[in-house]
Amino acid sequence: MAIKSDRWIREMSEKHGMIEPYAPNQIRFNEHGDKIVSYGVSSYGYDVRCAPEFKVFTNVHSAIVDPKHFDDKSFIDIESDVCIIPPNSFALARTVEYFRIPRNVLTVCLGKSTYARCGIIVNVTPLEPEWEGHVTLEFSNTTNLPARIYAGEGVAQMLFFESDEVCETSYKDRGGKYQGQTGVTLPKT
Repeated sequence: MAIKSDRWIREMSEKHGMIEPYAPNQIRFNEHGDKIVSYGVSSYGYDVRCAPEFKVFTNVHSAIVDPKHFDDKSFIDIESDVCIIPPNSFALARTVEYFRIPRNVLTVCLGKSTYARCGIIVNVTPLEPEWEGHVTLEFSNTTNLPARIYAGEGVAQMLFFESDEVCETSYKDRGGKYQGQTGVTLPKT
């Protein structure tokens, strides 16, 4: 298995629609010339952006978080260019980018250091071969202070690992429950 370079990512995105929308270079400034947390192709990965849709967990309704019986009273919906995550709390979001992972590729996501150094952990489970959709992002604010997440800016980096052989059964073949997801997707059983 080999990690794929910027050249491979560009080719797969431009010719095969692996990432849409796609930025072929690192974008470090917004349209107004203000510095932002970068996104786009890097040397061996792709930095994804956060969309302006958030689900912030709250204890207002005293709901229990249960992955088998998820109660939407566990969170509040926020649509904004900025999301404030309360201290020691959690939020869900999604990528701006839509992914189509090739059959011989496994994609792993890591948080960007800009957020990690602020105590904000980004978690995403691996994107399996032939998975497609918007990626649901999980943000943990590990600090005892409110934390700010910026929509439209980089939050995590995707790393693409190409196998020397094609898998026998892909996520699509299995009819994976998160296949084709759009928007922020809640847990399913």
